[in-house]
Amino acid sequence: MTWVPVVDISSQNAPGLIDEACERAGFLTIVGHGVADAVVAEAWNTARAFFDLPLADRMQVAMPRPGYPYGYSPMAGETLTRSMGQAAAPDLKESFAIGPVDRPTHTITDPDESFAWSENLWPVALPTLQPAWEKYFRAMSDLAARLLRLMAVGLGLPEGHFDPMIDRHTSAMRALNYPGIEGGDGRLGASAHTDYGTLTILLADPMVGGLQLEGIDGTWRDVEAVPGSFVVNLGDAMARWTNDRWRSTMHRVQVPTQRRQSIAFFHNANWDAMIECLPTCLPLNEEPKYAPIAAGPHLMQKFQSTVNPY
Repeated sequence: MTWVPVVDISSQNAPGLIDEACERAGFLTIVGHGVADAVVAEAWNTARAFFDLPLADRMQVAMPRPGYPYGYSPMAGETLTRSMGQAAAPDLKESFAIGPVDRPTHTITDPDESFAWSENLWPVALPTLQPAWEKYFRAMSDLAARLLRLMAVGLGLPEGHFDPMIDRHTSAMRALNYPGIEGGDGRLGASAHTDYGTLTILLADPMVGGLQLEGIDGTWRDVEAVPGSFVVNLGDAMARWTNDRWRSTMHRVQVPTQRRQSIAFFHNANWDAMIECLPTCLPLNEEPKYAPIAAGPHLMQKFQSTVNPY
């Protein structure tokens, strides 16, 4: 097995292979996912077109205040390592983010949960972006649900174990644009961090590398994108659910020598879903490593720590 194994999730042995990959690396590359090429291409191309807009047009959908979850974040607007409680230089990237594209049908009483359902900001200068991104967001939501069913089986649970905990998910999606710098300048495009939610589905640039994960021996290893695939990594919520049987792996993006783009779908559980040790992940006569915590507050604490004022 390579550090980031390729798993055909349409195969019968997918749950077992996913279990092995999540335990060893916390990362896997998935093929056989069934997401239409046209849906992927439209999301990718409109993201590229957005970052090619004049700065004034991008700033029309800038996050209206530091900490607002969606919209455009200009260069150096975030420092991901701060989510680990560490100081670092701002990340050398710009991004555009959206949240849920379908409005909630349940009653929201928690103001923090209401924040997670904040309005998306769409660029008037690029009207094709909204329909392309809404279609892609829904496709990623469906893919995440399918992955969680395979993961449940891999963990020895009923296939639908996670279904009631993700039917009101507050997931987010971000396109990231890293400017190329010849020879690099000692900075990181995305500083070392773990993700916060259940899992991340990454559409990575197949031509330009830079994504690295930290191996269990502490060395940084390159993650190569396979054309037509998605790179999937686990977030902190899944590590807590599995009592660290599965890894939420530290990863980073080195400053590329040429422009690099990616689109990350950050899947989160329902705001009030309890993240507590799964019964199949607790050894006999042992206590869970982590106290139960609701998914929403866990997510909010991590997110707010990364934002830089601008």
